[in-house]
Amino acid sequence: MTGIRAAGNTPVREARRSALLPLVRPVARTVPWRALVAGGALGLLAAAAPRLSGGEVTSWAGVNALRAAALCFALGAAFLLDDPARQTTAAVPVRRVLRHALRCALVLPPAAAWWTAAVLLVPEEARPPAGDVTVEAATALALALAGAAFAVRRRGSDRPGQGAAAFLLVTGVLAPLLSPADWALFTVPGDPRWADAHGRWTLLLCASLLAVAVCCAEPVRRRTLRTLRSPSGTSGPSRG
Repeated sequence: MTGIRAAGNTPVREARRSALLPLVRPVARTVPWRALVAGGALGLLAAAAPRLSGGEVTSWAGVNALRAAALCFALGAAFLLDDPARQTTAAVPVRRVLRHALRCALVLPPAAAWWTAAVLLVPEEARPPAGDVTVEAATALALALAGAAFAVRRRGSDRPGQGAAAFLLVTGVLAPLLSPADWALFTVPGDPRWADAHGRWTLLLCASLLAVAVCCAEPVRRRTLRTLRSPSGTSGPSRG
């Protein structure tokens, strides 16, 4: 029985794979590169601010410069799922999660290069541990994508970026002010709570990625009450 199912799924998988490759170029054209470039440029400027100040750079200034840079890039990435042609591409035999993953795959290499440049812009004496601060940046990016993916799943929005960016901006501004003291997410290098804080950042990153995965999946159509009452999928009179 398992062999029959596998054989039946093979043509479907091949059809999806053959349909995914021709989507690379159209998807690349619809990626909002301008928003990403704008967010990246502002982020690099924020990361370079301590170096450009000309004075002594503290660890507090270094880590907050990178946090500001990560937020700027995440605000640009909130527009990643904007797709005016979403209703057209929805008809192809490729799942939504694969179409969204393709967008992320196109952006991931330049995003990694951008983040490397942002970290190197901070003077070495004030540079926080790269791994820990990268977890913070990845969490901001995942939250932006989760907000956009949620809007696509709930409303089928073609342009979820504005709402996701507004949500992320408000969260980024209010979180340091309203987060409980016990959590202490926004610590500085040398603080005894630094390791614990980044354990919480890791948990938040995992939760955000899980939310992205759930929201990227296409919702299952709900059966009607009549279908649920009828095991054969037909109404009562028609079965007679």
